[in-house]
Amino acid sequence: MPNYTAPLKDYQFLINHFLELDKYNDIEGFASARDLVEPLLTESAKMCEEVLFPLNVVGDKQGLKFKDGNVTTPDGFKEAYKQYVEGGWPTLTWPEEFGGQGMPEFLNMPMLEMVCSSNLSFGLTPGLTHGAIHALLLHASDELKKIYLPQMISGNWSGVMCLTEPTAGTDLGLLKTRAEPNADGSYSITGNKIFISAGEQDQTENIIHLVLARLPNAPAGSKGISLFVCPKVMVNADGSLGERNKFSCAGIEHKMGIHASPTCVMNYDGATGWLVGAPNRGLPAMFTMMNTARLYVGVQGLGVAESAYQNALAYAKERPQGRALTGAKFPEKVADPITVHPDVRRMLYTMKSFTEGARALALWVAREVDIAHRHTDAKVREAADDFVQLITPILKSSLTDGGFETASTAMQCFGGYGYIEEYGAAQYLRDSRIAMIYEGTNGVQAMDLVGRKLPFDTGRYLSRFFHPLDAFIAENRNDPAMAEFTKPLKAHAKYLQQATMWIGTMGFVNPNHAGAGAVEYQKMFSLVLFAFIWAKQAKLALALKDSDPEFYNAKLATARFYFAKVLPGTTSLLASITAGADPVMADAGF
Repeated sequence: MPNYTAPLKDYQFLINHFLELDKYNDIEGFASARDLVEPLLTESAKMCEEVLFPLNVVGDKQGLKFKDGNVTTPDGFKEAYKQYVEGGWPTLTWPEEFGGQGMPEFLNMPMLEMVCSSNLSFGLTPGLTHGAIHALLLHASDELKKIYLPQMISGNWSGVMCLTEPTAGTDLGLLKTRAEPNADGSYSITGNKIFISAGEQDQTENIIHLVLARLPNAPAGSKGISLFVCPKVMVNADGSLGERNKFSCAGIEHKMGIHASPTCVMNYDGATGWLVGAPNRGLPAMFTMMNTARLYVGVQGLGVAESAYQNALAYAKERPQGRALTGAKFPEKVADPITVHPDVRRMLYTMKSFTEGARALALWVAREVDIAHRHTDAKVREAADDFVQLITPILKSSLTDGGFETASTAMQCFGGYGYIEEYGAAQYLRDSRIAMIYEGTNGVQAMDLVGRKLPFDTGRYLSRFFHPLDAFIAENRNDPAMAEFTKPLKAHAKYLQQATMWIGTMGFVNPNHAGAGAVEYQKMFSLVLFAFIWAKQAKLALALKDSDPEFYNAKLATARFYFAKVLPGTTSLLASITAGADPVMADAGF
């Protein structure tokens, strides 16, 4: 049976040192947040380890029940969700005026990862609600906010986004769902949506659907889409719940993984909804929700990877098999543990370097989200938001790609036992795969990066990454202890700049050149981004290692592994990118 222990020490290191919070004590909520780190981490770990994790295998094996339009979650899920709400976990980062606690987003990241590590299926419902709340906060009228936000923030009600239709996936301009105006200012929504995660479930007393639909005579394509809020149960004037709205769940999908999370087919049969934001401006409003969701989906990849790595490491330490190539390390035993074998160590280091790098990246981006929302200086807010805009597609893709790759590598560490369900590795592999697909496939993320983020305002977004990176290298170039990190970082950053120039120049000549190299460019960018993160962690480890030699020496060893064995992948990616579109677009009968 698998096990899970929250990585509290790593989070304490990242929050107390890597985030450099002392530089931001003037930002509302940052100074007080330092005092909350310890209790929040401790209580988060307790909730996830003791309540959610034991239900992970239960949910996977038992799955969901669907009957007469109703979804029943597996045993224990409803009770666990109630405990999650009673603990106040959904309220952490939201404004106090709507019942939130107003904490910084970076304090929410540990809980988010722990939930995904312990029970990804469970985490989808509150995760989607988080995105729906964000969209309503930024785009809904004050009246709609008053009706929906307090109950959604408390966790009593959940929220979902309803975009995809059978003929409209990534290309939302093709959607056909209609919205007809009613005399009272509401709208009647008619149409079908598919792949609606948590569109129907029994954990919350109401489910608030954010639905994309077309108004009469709306412009064709994506410019004619509006956003509507449709509650599953109508809300009376006094805030109490009334009759059921006119939409229903027609069925749930039978999936490869996340068996305890309902993926619903929804039919809207004249459902009552209210316009969110301006007419025909639904897509920008929905992208508010999707950008938040993409960051959260990235952390899903990290969360599953952490659990997969922990279980592979525990197994490798206990599994005796063969002898070390240089001679027996444990001659008194029948065989050495497989941790003595170079290839097993390569796999363990690869997983460790990914999970610890990804965790630092998630917290870094969360801090920049906080700065973008809370800083008093408009220019500082803009710089932080620029960074978030640039890194969001990279974070979503690299963390979900890495999550699946880590789950696969963990299974390899188990050998044949990894293919047997009882060891847990198979579930991690199955659960992690969807994150590379939903909220915009990773190929779509790559096209967003090269098509929108790179050329934005003549490279303004890019400067938010390269300028701090160059400054870090210059700051540490005379430190001999840092040379093993700064020299390769500088070299591989130049390779990334070469790729950036090639994509920009050749993509202008022929867009297929950019399209053909987009995914590889995104991967190359993530390699250099992680290298920057590991160089920063190495600098901290060198300064702090006497305080905890075991922890910080492990950090340094992992940083060295990353630079020696992972970062060199940029060179092959650069060669593939600059090969251009011709090998991809040549006629092969498809």
